[in-house]
Amino acid sequence: MRKKLFVLGVMIAASCVLFVAEPTGAQSANDDAPKVVNGHVETRELSGSLSREFQSLVDKTSEPIWIGYAEPQVTGDRLLCCGNYDVMRDKVRGRCGDCLLEGRDDGSNVTSSDSGKVSLEGARRIVVLFRVEKKQIGKIRVVSEDCTLDAGGKTLVWFTGVKPAESVAWLAGFVVEEKHTGHGKHGMGDEALTAIAMHEDVAADRALESFVTPDKPQELREQTAFWLGEARGKTGLATLEKMAKSDPSPDVHEQISFAYSVSHEPGALGDMIRMAHEDESAQVRGQTLFWLAQKAGEKAVGAIKGAIENDPDTEVKKQAVFALSQLPEDEGVPKLIEVAQTNRNPEVRKQAMFWLGQSEDSRALAFFEKVLMQ
Repeated sequence: MRKKLFVLGVMIAASCVLFVAEPTGAQSANDDAPKVVNGHVETRELSGSLSREFQSLVDKTSEPIWIGYAEPQVTGDRLLCCGNYDVMRDKVRGRCGDCLLEGRDDGSNVTSSDSGKVSLEGARRIVVLFRVEKKQIGKIRVVSEDCTLDAGGKTLVWFTGVKPAESVAWLAGFVVEEKHTGHGKHGMGDEALTAIAMHEDVAADRALESFVTPDKPQELREQTAFWLGEARGKTGLATLEKMAKSDPSPDVHEQISFAYSVSHEPGALGDMIRMAHEDESAQVRGQTLFWLAQKAGEKAVGAIKGAIENDPDTEVKKQAVFALSQLPEDEGVPKLIEVAQTNRNPEVRKQAMFWLGQSEDSRALAFFEKVLMQ
């Protein structure tokens, strides 16, 4: 199972100076630039298409600069933080740390309040950033609006008036081009995909749907499946359900099962149970059982026990036993003891006893003593 982690940024210089140019013309709060240190902000109102004005600026640029803009963020409390994000420190204040744009090539950490890891407030825009050097775009970064950006002495050209649909279309070009040309993992295509997934606009849903058609590269379909579950709500879940029926790759199906597990939609649990019962791949069924145990606890026990009793593949039965071991001890240990006592398959009983031995639970010890004394 491959979870895709997207990491961006790192530590800020200790002492910096802020230079901010006055914006030209009226602009809404949605167009305000983020806080920038150790750099100069030049604000420009977009008068034509994003792609045309962007490319015109790139073609004229001799020295390295950053270009950026902001867009409304998808519903749900999420932070997109730099690599120096300190969970112990920042979970109290509910915001990202500072972001060093120059000198590091990390991706972004995405943290959701629904994960229970951090309490989030406020950030409702994403900031999309592009590094330009030698008349080429070399890096893309996406962060939450409350991140302080250390520009490393470079200029940040800040576009205002960028329409969400234009932003999605511009970013989609980087996703498709990189995945087709194979420029490596965790590059511009990955960051562009993250940025699209975080856009509130429905154009993001359409773009993500276009990335999961069977003709697209498998890696792109896998990564997109994660974001459909994590960020796109009901629309994303509906797309995942279509993928589960039509995508030919077992590896993609494994990622779909994980995407179901991170979805906050009530229907995702039923989809996981169906996948655990019905997917053609034994590996996918077993992996889905694992995520069921992680997501649903006691609600998943019926599906897990059903697999232990009824799945035709012994390896899936063993995966289901492992899934029981992932439940909270008050739920998992009694079920493991029951399997070890009653299951007709000796391999399954052996697996249950193995995981009981790993639990270090007093009830497991009492069970072993009973078996040995017979």
